Amino acid sequence: MDSPKYWAFLSYSHRDARWGSWLHKALESYRPPKQLVGTTTARGPVPKRLNPVFRDREELASATDLGASISAALERSACQIVICSPASARSKWVNEEILAFKRLGREDRIFCLIIDGEPNATDMPGREAEECFPPALKYRMGLDGVLTSVRTEPIAADARPGKDGRTNAKLKLIAGVLGLGFDALRQRDAARRQRQLFAIAAGAFAGMLITSGLAAAALIARATAQRQTVIAKREAETARQTTSFLVDLFKISDPSEARGNSLTAREVLDTGAARVSKQLTQQPQIQATLMDTLGTVYMGLGLYGKAKPLLETATERRRALPREEHADLALSLSHMGDLLTLRAEYPAAEDAYKQAIAMQRAMPPADRDDRALATSLFGLGLEFVESGHYPEAEKSLREALALQRRILPGAHEDTARTLRVLARAVGERDMNEALPLIKEAVAMQRALWGSQPYPEFADALNDLGVMLHYAVGDYEQAERLMREALAMNRVLVGDKHPWIAMSLNNIANVLQDKGDLAGAEALYQQCLAMRRELLGEVHPDVAMTLNNLAFVYYDRGNHVAALNTERESLAIYQKLFPGDNPEVARIMNRLGYWQTEAGDYPAAERNLNDALAMRRRLFDPTHPEVASSLLHVAILQIATRRYSDAETSARTAGEIFKTAVSETSWKTALAEAVSGAALAGLGDYPQAESRLVHGYTVLNSDEGALPMYRALARRYMEDLYLRWGRPQEARRYASAKTRSAPEELTASHAAAASGVN
Repeated sequence: MDSPKYWAFLSYSHRDARWGSWLHKALESYRPPKQLVGTTTARGPVPKRLNPVFRDREELASATDLGASISAALERSACQIVICSPASARSKWVNEEILAFKRLGREDRIFCLIIDGEPNATDMPGREAEECFPPALKYRMGLDGVLTSVRTEPIAADARPGKDGRTNAKLKLIAGVLGLGFDALRQRDAARRQRQLFAIAAGAFAGMLITSGLAAAALIARATAQRQTVIAKREAETARQTTSFLVDLFKISDPSEARGNSLTAREVLDTGAARVSKQLTQQPQIQATLMDTLGTVYMGLGLYGKAKPLLETATERRRALPREEHADLALSLSHMGDLLTLRAEYPAAEDAYKQAIAMQRAMPPADRDDRALATSLFGLGLEFVESGHYPEAEKSLREALALQRRILPGAHEDTARTLRVLARAVGERDMNEALPLIKEAVAMQRALWGSQPYPEFADALNDLGVMLHYAVGDYEQAERLMREALAMNRVLVGDKHPWIAMSLNNIANVLQDKGDLAGAEALYQQCLAMRRELLGEVHPDVAMTLNNLAFVYYDRGNHVAALNTERESLAIYQKLFPGDNPEVARIMNRLGYWQTEAGDYPAAERNLNDALAMRRRLFDPTHPEVASSLLHVAILQIATRRYSDAETSARTAGEIFKTAVSETSWKTALAEAVSGAALAGLGDYPQAESRLVHGYTVLNSDEGALPMYRALARRYMEDLYLRWGRPQEARRYASAKTRSAPEELTASHAAAASGVN
């Protein structure tokens, strides 16, 4: 709004008119401290007087809307202040005024003064009548102008007995309206009142106290100077020790240890990690900051074992610091969440993020870093994506996105990143709904960088290519976007870098699905050699490339090479993650399927049962990866003629997929087809035909379905009609041909292939 007429619009029940009158006078008579007048804030320059403030002095007429005068006043008000009490919570008109103000796009400019009752009492059984927040305050407004189900935390000052008190409550509201920090305003206001009292006293007793006054002034000045000197010395010492620590990291005190001039970044990191726990012990804030920084750098390099103790210690150090340092503690907790998510320690990651979010939300509005809060919400959403809790992921990511759109208007890299991950979560239930999200992320990156290369831009291009590849089967457009990302990464990092290897991997995926198996194998081999050289033999990216290469061997009919390569991939994952891990379970599940296809049923049984048990330990019983294992177990049970068990396993998998993914998903259709094959084995041919025909039809019409499963369903159809004595229909399905595809770039694993952490 260009030029508001009113600084604030007061909304209240006329049963609280006494409070409305007091607050109106208190606001309009308030004069901001001179030091602040003219200071520019988000609300504009701080004025000399906070007036006018709009207060409706009359009861509203019994009409269906607010009326022209009230609506006009709301439109021309910079902020809204709601006087909260049980009476206002029940007032239709107070609620309507809040809704009208939110629809103006000023949801972040609504402030509350609690005078009676209890916030959110409707959530407390037996205390509902005490609720002081009107319904419109408690929920966010959607883009369509209708309240959503997303809860919000109103910004409130509390004038109830034992809370802020009238004076502090008034100052909190003024700070919010002016866009100032409450503590800064309170301190300056207190200092001004002290100066006013001193001036009155000095005027009354000037002659008698002139000498004492001068002496007091001198003492005050001296004390202030001494205090400032102490602060300056402390800050200088902190800076000196920090600088000394960082400079020492880059000194080559022993050339033999640093191998002459070949000092590497890893050596610097390792040196810093060793020293940071011994140095700066008298500066816990600096020590914790350095530990947090070094831990996040290790994390970015994929050295999770090195990162964990540093981040854990940084978090412990910051827990011991005063409460006012909780913003830094929340940051460390959020970083711990990032690391634990990468290590697939999902419950612990979720707990760390939720602690960080709770701390960030509990901070006073003037001190809260909304961008840091959005980052923590993003991290929690990403953790939910990785752990397969897609509805929860959507909720957290959409909250982060709404916050980022408000505080980071226009195109911003944080917003684009959230859009990209949100597209992954939404894609699990509806690829068509996900596509506009990833396209917006790419458009935002183009707006930010134009033709300039940028890492996040390249990632967004790649992810859009992945989704076009699997959502709509647009191989040409997918390959074009991925090659654009590759060219961008070559400019950024040269011809040999993990990002280049990732781009080669993804283009190979597309070539494989296009049927260019020779081209795909060549790119996978190039990617594998680069990753081994850059990352070593034991690295998750090396294991992933081996897994994809195994798919090419399988597609080319070299099943022995496929199984050997997949075993090599599994061995790397097991070295990296000795306990339970999603990737270990995924490769074991894939090996078991191929061993079933090869007729090695004992080996298949071991791998499939181990994968199912591991996934049940890792995830809740309704997770789609549990369903995937049950489905592969059912396929083995059909191959070994345990049809009744197979039908139970497949039906259970289908129910999980219906709830966790969708009833129309190709995964649900595959479970239906496998269930139909089990029924065929049991001799229930009509019911088997119904399930198989529907499942096979969906698998053939959904571009996201893996071709290897289409082939499986086709074989099941052929087998059904042979058993049923209908050879003509059997021959029709026997003549169909299909292919398999790499697992990493399916909708549920696009993150791994696109390099998302």
